[in-house]
Amino acid sequence: MKIRFLFLMCCLLPVAADLQAHAATKKDTAAINYIPEIHGTVRAKYEYNASDNLHRFQVRNARLSVTGNIYRYISYKAEVDLSDEGVMKMLDAFIRYSPTRQWDITIGQQKVPFSTENLRSPHLYYFANRSFIAKQMSHDVRDVGLMVRYSHTKIFPFSVSAGLYNGSGLYEQKEWQNNFNIAARVVMNPIDNLEFSLSMNSVKPNTIRMNLFDASINWTQKQFHAEAEYVYKTYEKRAFKDTQAAMVFACYNIPTPKWKALKKISPVLRYDFMTDNHKTTLDDAGNCLVDDYGRQRITGGFIFSLGTPFMSDIRLNYEQYFYNNGIENHDNKLVVECVVRF
Repeated sequence: MKIRFLFLMCCLLPVAADLQAHAATKKDTAAINYIPEIHGTVRAKYEYNASDNLHRFQVRNARLSVTGNIYRYISYKAEVDLSDEGVMKMLDAFIRYSPTRQWDITIGQQKVPFSTENLRSPHLYYFANRSFIAKQMSHDVRDVGLMVRYSHTKIFPFSVSAGLYNGSGLYEQKEWQNNFNIAARVVMNPIDNLEFSLSMNSVKPNTIRMNLFDASINWTQKQFHAEAEYVYKTYEKRAFKDTQAAMVFACYNIPTPKWKALKKISPVLRYDFMTDNHKTTLDDAGNCLVDDYGRQRITGGFIFSLGTPFMSDIRLNYEQYFYNNGIENHDNKLVVECVVRF
Protein backbone atom coordinates (compact mmCIF):
# COMPACT_ATOMS: atom_id res chain seq x y z
CA MET A 1 0.00 0.00 0.00
CA LYS A 2 2.94 2.34 0.71
CA ILE A 3 4.18 1.85 -2.87
CA ARG A 4 0.79 2.87 -4.29
CA PHE A 5 0.69 5.92 -2.02
CA LEU A 6 4.17 7.02 -3.12
CA PHE A 7 3.20 6.43 -6.76
CA LEU A 8 0.14 8.64 -6.38
CA MET A 9 2.05 11.39 -4.56
CA CYS A 10 4.80 11.44 -7.20
CA CYS A 11 2.15 11.99 -9.86
CA LEU A 12 0.25 14.67 -7.96
CA LEU A 13 3.04 16.81 -6.47
CA PRO A 14 4.21 18.37 -9.77
CA VAL A 15 0.62 19.10 -10.71
CA ALA A 16 -0.09 20.71 -7.34
CA ALA A 17 2.89 22.99 -7.84
CA ASP A 18 1.63 24.00 -11.28
CA LEU A 19 -1.83 24.69 -9.86
CA GLN A 20 -0.39 26.96 -7.18
CA ALA A 21 1.62 28.90 -9.77
CA HIS A 22 -1.38 29.18 -12.03
CA ALA A 23 -3.56 30.51 -9.22
CA ALA A 24 -1.24 33.46 -8.81
CA THR A 25 -1.72 34.72 -12.37
CA LYS A 26 -4.26 37.28 -13.53
CA LYS A 27 -5.63 34.82 -16.07
CA ASP A 28 -7.81 33.27 -13.36
CA THR A 29 -10.15 36.22 -13.74
CA ALA A 30 -11.16 35.02 -17.20
CA ALA A 31 -14.87 34.58 -17.89
CA ILE A 32 -16.46 31.19 -17.24
CA ASN A 33 -18.21 29.51 -20.18
CA TYR A 34 -21.12 27.24 -19.23
CA ILE A 35 -22.18 26.39 -22.80
CA PRO A 36 -21.78 22.59 -23.31
CA GLU A 37 -21.07 20.69 -26.52
CA ILE A 38 -23.37 17.80 -27.38
CA HIS A 39 -22.21 14.90 -29.54
CA GLY A 40 -23.80 11.66 -30.59
CA THR A 41 -22.90 8.37 -32.29
CA VAL A 42 -25.36 5.87 -33.74
CA ARG A 43 -24.25 2.48 -35.08
CA ALA A 44 -26.90 0.21 -36.60
CA LYS A 45 -26.03 -3.00 -38.40
CA TYR A 46 -27.20 -6.15 -40.12
CA GLU A 47 -25.31 -9.44 -39.68
CA TYR A 48 -25.55 -12.69 -41.58
CA ASN A 49 -24.01 -15.70 -39.86
CA ALA A 50 -22.65 -17.74 -42.76
CA SER A 51 -21.69 -20.66 -40.50
CA ASP A 52 -25.24 -21.29 -39.23
CA ASN A 53 -27.33 -19.48 -41.88
CA LEU A 54 -28.79 -17.01 -39.35
CA HIS A 55 -29.59 -13.28 -39.48
CA ARG A 56 -30.01 -10.38 -37.06
CA PHE A 57 -30.27 -6.61 -36.82
CA GLN A 58 -28.64 -4.69 -33.98
CA VAL A 59 -28.25 -1.17 -32.66
CA ARG A 60 -24.67 -1.50 -31.47
CA ASN A 61 -24.42 2.01 -30.05
CA ALA A 62 -26.67 5.04 -29.56
CA ARG A 63 -24.38 7.34 -27.60
CA LEU A 64 -24.96 10.87 -26.39
CA SER A 65 -22.27 12.91 -24.68
CA VAL A 66 -22.02 16.34 -23.10
CA THR A 67 -18.64 18.03 -22.73
CA GLY A 68 -17.62 21.49 -21.65
CA ASN A 69 -15.07 23.79 -20.07
CA ILE A 70 -16.45 25.56 -17.01
CA TYR A 71 -13.16 27.32 -16.36
CA ARG A 72 -9.78 27.74 -17.97
CA TYR A 73 -8.42 24.50 -16.46
CA ILE A 74 -11.60 22.61 -15.50
CA SER A 75 -13.57 20.49 -18.00
CA TYR A 76 -16.06 17.65 -17.82
CA LYS A 77 -17.65 14.88 -19.82
CA ALA A 78 -20.81 12.83 -19.32
CA GLU A 79 -21.69 10.10 -21.83
CA VAL A 80 -24.50 7.57 -21.90
CA ASP A 81 -25.19 4.75 -24.37
CA LEU A 82 -28.94 4.44 -24.84
CA SER A 83 -28.62 1.10 -26.63
CA ASP A 84 -25.45 -0.98 -26.35
CA GLU A 85 -26.89 -4.08 -28.03
CA GLY A 86 -30.23 -3.15 -26.44
CA VAL A 87 -28.86 -2.27 -22.97
CA MET A 88 -28.60 1.26 -21.55
CA LYS A 89 -25.20 2.03 -19.98
CA MET A 90 -23.63 5.02 -18.30
CA LEU A 91 -20.15 5.42 -19.79
CA ASP A 92 -17.88 8.40 -19.15
CA ALA A 93 -18.61 10.68 -16.20
CA PHE A 94 -15.50 12.59 -15.19
CA ILE A 95 -14.00 15.94 -14.26
CA ARG A 96 -10.62 16.92 -15.71
CA TYR A 97 -8.21 19.47 -14.27
CA SER A 98 -5.66 20.87 -16.74
CA PRO A 99 -3.50 23.39 -14.86
CA THR A 100 -1.06 23.66 -17.76
CA ARG A 101 -0.88 22.45 -21.35
CA GLN A 102 1.31 19.57 -20.20
CA TRP A 103 -0.64 18.19 -17.22
CA ASP A 104 -4.11 16.64 -16.85
CA ILE A 105 -5.79 15.04 -13.84
CA THR A 106 -8.98 13.08 -14.55
CA ILE A 107 -11.23 11.69 -11.81
CA GLY A 108 -14.42 9.67 -12.28
CA GLN A 109 -15.66 7.09 -14.81
CA GLN A 110 -13.27 6.95 -17.74
CA LYS A 111 -11.49 4.71 -20.21
CA VAL A 112 -8.46 2.95 -18.77
CA PRO A 113 -5.21 4.03 -20.50
CA PHE A 114 -4.39 0.67 -22.06
CA SER A 115 -3.97 -0.42 -25.69
CA THR A 116 -4.45 1.72 -28.80
CA GLU A 117 -7.59 0.25 -30.31
CA ASN A 118 -9.24 0.09 -26.88
CA LEU A 119 -9.03 3.89 -26.62
CA ARG A 120 -10.52 4.53 -30.07
CA SER A 121 -14.11 5.82 -30.13
CA PRO A 122 -16.70 3.76 -32.10
CA HIS A 123 -17.08 6.33 -34.90
CA LEU A 124 -13.32 6.02 -35.55
CA TYR A 125 -13.26 2.23 -35.93
CA TYR A 126 -11.91 0.84 -39.17
CA PHE A 127 -14.02 -2.34 -38.89
CA ALA A 128 -17.56 -3.05 -37.76
CA ASN A 129 -16.32 -5.42 -35.04
CA ARG A 130 -13.31 -4.74 -32.83
CA SER A 131 -10.22 -6.93 -32.77
CA PHE A 132 -9.68 -9.63 -30.13
CA ILE A 133 -7.30 -7.26 -28.35
CA ALA A 134 -9.95 -4.57 -27.92
CA LYS A 135 -12.93 -6.82 -27.20
CA GLN A 136 -11.56 -9.90 -25.42
CA MET A 137 -8.20 -8.81 -23.98
CA SER A 138 -8.74 -5.24 -22.76
CA HIS A 139 -10.00 -5.84 -19.24
CA ASP A 140 -12.25 -3.22 -17.66
CA VAL A 141 -12.35 -0.90 -20.66
CA ARG A 142 -13.91 1.69 -18.34
CA ASP A 143 -13.54 1.98 -14.59
CA VAL A 144 -13.83 4.50 -11.78
CA GLY A 145 -10.61 6.06 -10.61
CA LEU A 146 -7.93 8.70 -11.01
CA MET A 147 -5.60 9.24 -13.99
CA VAL A 148 -2.68 11.65 -14.35
CA ARG A 149 -1.24 12.49 -17.78
CA TYR A 150 1.81 14.45 -18.86
CA SER A 151 2.23 15.52 -22.51
CA HIS A 152 5.42 16.85 -24.11
CA THR A 153 4.99 18.41 -27.56
CA LYS A 154 8.46 19.76 -28.47
CA ILE A 155 11.33 18.09 -30.39
CA PHE A 156 10.36 14.49 -29.49
CA PRO A 157 6.62 14.49 -28.68
CA PHE A 158 5.43 11.95 -26.12
CA SER A 159 2.82 11.50 -23.41
CA VAL A 160 2.70 9.44 -20.21
CA SER A 161 -0.55 8.38 -18.52
CA ALA A 162 -0.93 6.50 -15.23
CA GLY A 163 -4.04 5.64 -13.25
CA LEU A 164 -5.49 3.85 -10.23
CA TYR A 165 -8.95 2.25 -10.48
CA ASN A 166 -11.40 0.43 -8.22
CA GLY A 167 -11.41 -2.68 -10.38
CA SER A 168 -15.06 -3.44 -9.64
CA GLY A 169 -16.45 -1.81 -12.78
CA LEU A 170 -18.84 1.11 -13.24
CA TYR A 171 -21.80 -0.24 -11.29
CA GLU A 172 -20.24 -1.49 -8.04
CA GLN A 173 -18.82 1.77 -6.73
CA LYS A 174 -19.84 1.35 -3.07
CA GLU A 175 -17.43 -1.52 -2.47
CA TRP A 176 -14.31 -0.77 -0.39
CA GLN A 177 -11.08 -1.86 -2.05
CA ASN A 178 -7.84 -3.30 -0.71
CA ASN A 179 -6.37 -3.86 -4.18
CA PHE A 180 -6.55 -1.26 -6.93
CA ASN A 181 -6.20 -1.91 -10.63
CA ILE A 182 -3.21 -0.10 -12.12
CA ALA A 183 -2.79 1.07 -15.72
CA ALA A 184 -0.10 3.08 -17.50
CA ARG A 185 0.62 4.07 -21.09
CA VAL A 186 3.44 5.81 -22.94
CA VAL A 187 2.91 7.20 -26.46
CA MET A 188 5.83 8.41 -28.61
CA ASN A 189 5.82 10.27 -31.93
CA PRO A 190 9.45 10.24 -33.17
CA ILE A 191 8.49 11.53 -36.62
CA ASP A 192 5.36 12.84 -38.30
CA ASN A 193 2.66 10.23 -38.95
CA LEU A 194 4.41 7.52 -36.90
CA GLU A 195 3.30 6.53 -33.40
CA PHE A 196 4.59 3.95 -30.91
CA SER A 197 2.89 3.04 -27.65
CA LEU A 198 3.65 0.80 -24.67
CA SER A 199 1.08 0.12 -21.97
CA MET A 200 0.31 -2.16 -19.04
CA ASN A 201 -2.79 -3.04 -17.08
CA SER A 202 -2.78 -4.93 -13.78
CA VAL A 203 -6.26 -6.21 -12.84
CA LYS A 204 -7.82 -8.54 -10.28
CA PRO A 205 -11.36 -9.43 -11.42
CA ASN A 206 -11.50 -12.45 -9.09
CA THR A 207 -8.98 -14.12 -6.77
CA ILE A 208 -6.26 -14.11 -9.45
CA ARG A 209 -4.31 -10.98 -10.42
CA MET A 210 -3.58 -10.66 -14.13
CA ASN A 211 -0.97 -8.45 -15.78
CA LEU A 212 -1.30 -7.34 -19.40
CA PHE A 213 1.49 -5.79 -21.46
CA ASP A 214 0.77 -4.09 -24.79
CA ALA A 215 2.87 -2.71 -27.64
CA SER A 216 1.51 -1.02 -30.74
CA ILE A 217 2.65 0.94 -33.78
CA ASN A 218 0.67 2.86 -36.38
CA TRP A 219 1.80 4.69 -39.50
CA THR A 220 0.00 6.99 -41.91
CA GLN A 221 1.34 8.03 -45.31
CA LYS A 222 -1.05 10.11 -47.41
CA GLN A 223 -4.05 7.83 -48.09
CA PHE A 224 -2.48 4.73 -46.51
CA HIS A 225 -2.82 3.76 -42.85
CA ALA A 226 -1.43 0.64 -41.12
CA GLU A 227 -1.44 -0.59 -37.51
CA ALA A 228 -0.05 -3.52 -35.55
CA GLU A 229 -0.61 -4.37 -31.90
CA TYR A 230 0.44 -7.19 -29.55
CA VAL A 231 -0.68 -8.12 -26.02
CA TYR A 232 0.93 -10.56 -23.58
CA LYS A 233 -1.05 -11.55 -20.49
CA THR A 234 0.29 -13.33 -17.39
CA TYR A 235 -1.56 -14.82 -14.42
CA GLU A 236 -0.60 -14.76 -10.75
CA LYS A 237 0.88 -18.04 -9.43
CA ARG A 238 0.70 -19.45 -12.99
CA ALA A 239 -3.01 -20.08 -12.46
CA PHE A 240 -3.56 -20.17 -16.24
CA LYS A 241 -1.34 -20.49 -19.27
CA ASP A 242 -0.11 -17.10 -20.51
CA THR A 243 -2.38 -15.58 -23.16
CA GLN A 244 -1.19 -13.82 -26.30
CA ALA A 245 -3.05 -11.79 -28.90
CA ALA A 246 -1.99 -9.81 -31.95
CA MET A 247 -3.56 -7.74 -34.68
CA VAL A 248 -2.38 -6.11 -37.92
CA PHE A 249 -4.48 -4.19 -40.43
CA ALA A 250 -4.21 -1.79 -43.34
CA CYS A 251 -6.54 0.79 -44.86
CA TYR A 252 -6.24 2.74 -48.13
CA ASN A 253 -8.44 5.78 -48.79
CA ILE A 254 -9.55 6.32 -52.39
CA PRO A 255 -11.12 9.78 -52.88
CA THR A 256 -14.17 9.99 -55.16
CA PRO A 257 -14.39 13.70 -56.12
CA LYS A 258 -16.73 13.03 -59.07
CA TRP A 259 -19.38 11.44 -56.83
CA LYS A 260 -21.19 14.04 -54.72
CA ALA A 261 -22.89 11.40 -52.60
CA LEU A 262 -19.57 9.78 -51.70
CA LYS A 263 -16.35 11.27 -50.30
CA LYS A 264 -14.14 8.19 -50.48
CA ILE A 265 -13.99 4.40 -50.58
CA SER A 266 -11.53 2.66 -48.25
CA PRO A 267 -10.59 -1.01 -48.71
CA VAL A 268 -9.58 -2.55 -45.36
CA LEU A 269 -7.92 -5.84 -44.44
CA ARG A 270 -7.15 -7.25 -40.98
CA TYR A 271 -5.63 -10.36 -39.44
CA ASP A 272 -5.88 -11.06 -35.71
CA PHE A 273 -5.44 -14.03 -33.39
CA MET A 274 -5.55 -14.96 -29.72
CA THR A 275 -4.69 -17.99 -27.62
CA ASP A 276 -6.98 -19.41 -24.91
CA ASN A 277 -7.99 -16.55 -22.61
CA HIS A 278 -9.25 -16.43 -19.02
CA LYS A 279 -11.15 -13.38 -17.76
CA THR A 280 -13.31 -14.19 -14.73
CA THR A 281 -14.79 -17.72 -14.82
CA LEU A 282 -13.71 -20.14 -12.06
CA ASP A 283 -14.83 -23.71 -11.37
CA ASP A 284 -16.06 -24.92 -7.95
CA ALA A 285 -12.48 -25.54 -6.84
CA GLY A 286 -11.38 -22.01 -7.78
CA ASN A 287 -9.45 -23.04 -10.89
CA CYS A 288 -9.36 -20.69 -13.90
CA LEU A 289 -11.45 -21.76 -16.87
CA VAL A 290 -11.31 -20.69 -20.50
CA ASP A 291 -13.62 -17.74 -21.25
CA ASP A 292 -12.47 -17.28 -24.86
CA TYR A 293 -11.05 -20.14 -26.91
CA GLY A 294 -8.01 -19.46 -29.05
CA ARG A 295 -8.80 -18.58 -32.66
CA GLN A 296 -7.66 -16.69 -35.74
CA ARG A 297 -9.62 -14.39 -38.00
CA ILE A 298 -9.27 -12.64 -41.35
CA THR A 299 -11.53 -9.63 -41.93
CA GLY A 300 -11.85 -7.85 -45.25
CA GLY A 301 -14.14 -5.21 -46.64
CA PHE A 302 -14.77 -1.56 -47.44
CA ILE A 303 -15.65 1.71 -45.75
CA PHE A 304 -17.93 3.95 -47.80
CA SER A 305 -17.68 7.53 -46.47
CA LEU A 306 -20.74 9.48 -47.56
CA GLY A 307 -20.68 13.07 -48.81
CA THR A 308 -22.51 14.59 -45.84
CA PRO A 309 -21.56 17.63 -43.71
CA PHE A 310 -21.25 15.27 -40.72
CA MET A 311 -19.43 11.94 -40.40
CA SER A 312 -21.46 9.15 -41.99
CA ASP A 313 -19.95 5.79 -42.97
CA ILE A 314 -21.15 2.44 -44.23
CA ARG A 315 -18.86 -0.45 -43.25
CA LEU A 316 -19.05 -3.68 -45.21
CA ASN A 317 -17.05 -6.58 -43.69
CA TYR A 318 -16.72 -10.33 -43.99
CA GLU A 319 -15.09 -12.24 -41.13
CA GLN A 320 -13.58 -15.71 -41.60
CA TYR A 321 -12.68 -17.54 -38.37
CA PHE A 322 -10.24 -20.42 -37.81
CA TYR A 323 -10.45 -22.50 -34.62
CA ASN A 324 -8.21 -25.26 -33.32
CA ASN A 325 -9.19 -28.86 -34.00
CA GLY A 326 -12.18 -30.00 -31.98
CA ILE A 327 -13.83 -26.59 -31.67
CA GLU A 328 -16.72 -25.98 -34.04
CA ASN A 329 -16.83 -22.66 -35.88
CA HIS A 330 -20.13 -20.76 -35.56
CA ASP A 331 -18.75 -17.28 -36.17
CA ASN A 332 -18.17 -16.60 -39.89
CA LYS A 333 -20.27 -13.58 -40.74
CA LEU A 334 -21.11 -10.81 -43.17
CA VAL A 335 -21.65 -7.41 -41.52
CA VAL A 336 -23.18 -4.23 -42.93
CA GLU A 337 -22.95 -1.36 -40.47
CA CYS A 338 -24.15 2.24 -40.78
CA VAL A 339 -22.46 4.86 -38.59
CA VAL A 340 -23.40 8.49 -37.99
CA ARG A 341 -21.46 10.91 -35.79
CA PHE A 342 -22.83 14.38 -35.05
